[in-house]
Amino acid sequence: MPAPSPRGSRLDVLVREIREALRAPSAGREQPGRRAADVVAAHLRHDDLLTEEQLAADPAAYKQHILHIEPDGTFSVVALVWLPGQRTPIHDHVCWCVIGVHRGAEEEIRYRLVDEDCSPHLVPVDVTVNHVGTVAHLSPPGDIHEVRSATDGLTVSLHVYGADVGRLGTSVRRRYDLPVRSPHAVLGAAQRPARP
Repeated sequence: MPAPSPRGSRLDVLVREIREALRAPSAGREQPGRRAADVVAAHLRHDDLLTEEQLAADPAAYKQHILHIEPDGTFSVVALVWLPGQRTPIHDHVCWCVIGVHRGAEEEIRYRLVDEDCSPHLVPVDVTVNHVGTVAHLSPPGDIHEVRSATDGLTVSLHVYGADVGRLGTSVRRRYDLPVRSPHAVLGAAQRPARP
């Protein structure tokens, strides 16, 4: 379970504002991830967002700190802390997700699943380096990606998931252990002339 934040802390305010944005009467017409992204963006550049304990890294792999789980399970707030070279596996999510960079930089590679001739593989479709203050959101399906540290120092990102990660244990729906083929290789094979 997440450690309680000091009452009235910036994290407390962030959680309250996410709750209000998701429950607003006009909110039903807009994707929840987009509403949460606007809230997260306003808090990322503040040094008092997280405590020293919530910024702790793990030399073995990126570290997840669960910061808040909404009592009704509608959303969770998590900090991911990265050291240089650390990365996620290629994965997708069970729910919408907002990612905001608080310190450092993250590289995100998005993929498309291709199943040609009974040979499933992944094709990268976008690579983005997100710096401090950058916010992105994902909504399944079509949210296959991997994330890695893109700096020589500490990287910290704030994630808001539209699910109870305490109950689920993770926001990951599936990990993809498939070959990755470049789009050029796929295009090259498709455009190669047939032999007589």
